[in-house]
Amino acid sequence: MAFGWIDEQAAARRRAGLVRTLRPRPADSPLLDLASNDYLGLARHPEVVEGAAAAARTWGGGATGSRLVTGTTELHGELERELADFCGFEAALVFSSGYAANLAAVTALAPHGSLIVSDAGNHASLIDGCRLARGTTQVVAHADPDAVRKALGTHDGPAVAVSDTVFSVDGDAAPLAGLAGACREHGAGLVVDDAHGLGVLGAGGRGAPHAAGLAGADDVVVTVTLSKSLGSQGGAVLGPARVVEHLVNAARTFIFDTGLAPASAGAALAALRLLGREPERAARAREVATGLHARLTAAGLEAVRPDAAVVSVRAPSPEEAVQWAADCRAAGLFVGCFRPPSVPDDISRLRLTARADLSEEQIERAVRVIGETRP
Repeated sequence: MAFGWIDEQAAARRRAGLVRTLRPRPADSPLLDLASNDYLGLARHPEVVEGAAAAARTWGGGATGSRLVTGTTELHGELERELADFCGFEAALVFSSGYAANLAAVTALAPHGSLIVSDAGNHASLIDGCRLARGTTQVVAHADPDAVRKALGTHDGPAVAVSDTVFSVDGDAAPLAGLAGACREHGAGLVVDDAHGLGVLGAGGRGAPHAAGLAGADDVVVTVTLSKSLGSQGGAVLGPARVVEHLVNAARTFIFDTGLAPASAGAALAALRLLGREPERAARAREVATGLHARLTAAGLEAVRPDAAVVSVRAPSPEEAVQWAADCRAAGLFVGCFRPPSVPDDISRLRLTARADLSEEQIERAVRVIGETRP
């Protein structure tokens, strides 16, 4: 029977407790949200919503075509200029998603004969970029500049190291200065995904590369998403102008994909400008994360110290993690649940996201619910 193997895989997932389920949320959910990536609380901010609405009224519901045909509006260009300026890079290129931006950066910058050195903890989008690239990939130990240095030393030719800046599972930060140093010793480029750093780390939320002194470097390329701290949708690649020009001509997820919807571009631009006026939002997100971690560990839970806005709480097993998250929802708290194969170390977790707009009372309530429902 066609696709009969699907039933076998479904049965295996059920036995392992790894079945995923879609849960559509209402527009006005009663749950306290510690699961979304809306780190700065901007997704529903009136200025951001109006930015989306105004763009839709002006440009319509969609971009109408690929960026190289009709999908580039003046609004896209405005967003790219302001995003590059905010983060300290020469140029930016906007994509329909952060996933597409990562595929573009890795595949277009790792041609045949090149070496890609990839961190073992990288996000799936970077991993998929490595799989699709024509270069050879070598996976190295997590957050280890010496491992990167050793791998680069085995290759004579173009090379690039690829890493998240803040890893999405445990929320730990990559040693960016050390990675950049290892790359420079071998004339390699550094491509980093700052999806979880933009809006949270760096001066006023300018990102982890800015905080590490790498913004604007001619050997560093940064990808970001517009769907986390900026509360919108889409992604971008930041870097030297010649790299961006190369992507326009070589990146398949740019050339053959419909451009980002104007509403998303308008919302992201409004959020970026709001963050520029209210830089304290970034510090508040970090403060909330630190407070969550301190309270959780004081309650006897095994929580990983956050470097940005992600707080990870270890669970005994995949089944218990799922039940723990379900019990939290029943008690009015929405938390993330990460299980294999989505985690590189096979350890299941509750994944909490700190938001700049959370009150102290909400933080205390979240910790209380998590503690009361622990397996």
